[in-house]
Formats: sequence, C-alpha cells, structure tokens
Amino acid sequence: MKNTLQVLKAFENAVERYLAELKQLGMEQLHRKTDEEEWSLGQMYMHLIQSALFMHLPNIKQCLVHSEPSVHSNKGKTELGESVFEQKQFPATRVKVPASPQYTPKSPENKEQLVEGLHQVIEEMRDIEAVLRPSPATDKVIHPRLGALDAQEWFLLIEMHYRHHFLQLDRLKMELGIGQREGEI
Repeated sequence: MKNTLQVLKAFENAVERYLAELKQLGMEQLHRKTDEEEWSLGQMYMHLIQSALFMHLPNIKQCLVHSEPSVHSNKGKTELGESVFEQKQFPATRVKVPASPQYTPKSPENKEQLVEGLHQVIEEMRDIEAVLRPSPATDKVIHPRLGALDAQEWFLLIEMHYRHHFLQLDRLKMELGIGQREGEI
C-alpha cells in the first residue's frame, strides 16, 4: 500500500482536476441530466464531497477511537474488497443504485458550495493524515460492499473513489457535449 503522504498527494491532485473542471462549467451544465436515472455533474460532485465527509472520514475516525460495537477487527474484506485493494482502484464498471432520498445526492445550490466542499475534504484529509501515520491497522469498520477496512484503507479508499469518478465525469461531459469544440462529435 502507498504511504499516507503519497495517497494525500494523489488525492490533492485529483481534487485539483475536479476544481479545474468545475471552473469550465456553468450552473446549467452542473444541473443538466441525460435522463432521470442519471446523476447530473453537480450531483456527482455532491456525492464525492458527502461520501468523504459523512462516510469515509468518520469511519477513519471510528477506526482510530477503538470503540465497540461498530469496529470489527476480526472480520476481513469481501472478494470485491480484496480485488479493489490489490488493484489499487475500483473496477471500471458503473455502479447503479436505485434512486432514493437517502442515497441520491441533491443538486448543488451554487458552484461555491462545491468549491468549499472540496476544500473542506482536502483540509480534513490533511488533518487525518497526520494522525494516520502512527496508527495501528488493527481496528476496522465495515464497508457495505468491500468488507472490513482499517483506517489507512478507508483513507486510500477516498483517493480511489475520487479517481474512479473521473470515468463518470468524462462520460457525462461527453454525453452532454461539454468541452467539445464546435463541430466536434
């Protein structure tokens, strides 16, 4: 596994790309959807921010506080979890989850909300990285699809998750005709 400083740098680079892409997008483009089953670009950004702030980072903290019963140090990863961490990336397949109020992200109110959210995730990643370096890898929290992950694996998962969504970013931009010069298809 990469060390946490390398993961943090790779994560910061991913966020730099998301911020650069965001500068090129207007609110209409952030809200536009190809169909009702698809997320908009804005919803994808919200998903990245919210999953890090409300799932991944809290689970890292949970691993570090050694509290029961949500810490499962005797469980392992699922087959998918083993594969993801061995490959150091998610499979290049789309994950379809039925729309629901609990899972489907709301559209952003404005671009500043996204910029601030991405910067907040970077700051929290920097803060937690300093704590992670000396942390033991024994306490784990269950991920719904990947199995039991320790604090450093949750940290790596955030970077892999952001990198994985570049596929969705590129696909949505192409489907919406964003970023193509006039006359290109």
